[in-house]
Amino acid sequence: MTDSGAHSGPLDTTKSRARRAVIDCLKFYGAQTAQAVSGHLAVTAMAVRQHLYELHEEGLVSFDEVQNGLGRPAKVWTLTAGANSFFPDGHADLAVGLIHTVRAVFGEEGIDKLIALRTAAQLKAYGRALEKADSIQSRLEALADVRTNEGYMADVQAEDDGSFTFMERHCPICAAAQACSGLCASELDVFRQTLGPAVTVERTDHILAGAKRCAYKVCPKINRRAGG
Repeated sequence: MTDSGAHSGPLDTTKSRARRAVIDCLKFYGAQTAQAVSGHLAVTAMAVRQHLYELHEEGLVSFDEVQNGLGRPAKVWTLTAGANSFFPDGHADLAVGLIHTVRAVFGEEGIDKLIALRTAAQLKAYGRALEKADSIQSRLEALADVRTNEGYMADVQAEDDGSFTFMERHCPICAAAQACSGLCASELDVFRQTLGPAVTVERTDHILAGAKRCAYKVCPKINRRAGG
């Protein structure tokens, strides 16, 4: 038992490097089959497929099946938004710098105006996305689609008590939110206004507080007729 554990470090390091090589290849060349990736990396297609399936389980890659001739469709793999964290990104530093500049030049009043403008834009965009949804669950699913496209990796889970849990597993504005707490406070208000008066929305998990996700409990309000 001890001997096998002693080798786990170097093996894990080798595996991590191989997985990173696959990710880098998809980033550099774009959508690729496992066979194409194996050609770029000079390793077997079987080894590449093993890494790709593991990365798929972690939400880092996705695939489309493409028919090529009369044989079985080929899986064409591409990176998801979840893989962005593997690559340098100056947007976070830029956003934080802009927040500090706005605060220094215009004070907290300037920050409040900035947040108000962002909130108005979100409400308008989310309202359009949800306008055809005719149930609480469909509205939440439509909101999750929009937020996922924005990089939040959002999902909805129906609970046994009739409520819903709205989850976001990634925060693309985390650095900016740390510099400006009002951004997170406004997110909760945006959800409440977007989902409307038929539900209550409460935040139950918060990435900035150390949780692995942001989560919101969404409860339908019970309609009681007067005199009932």
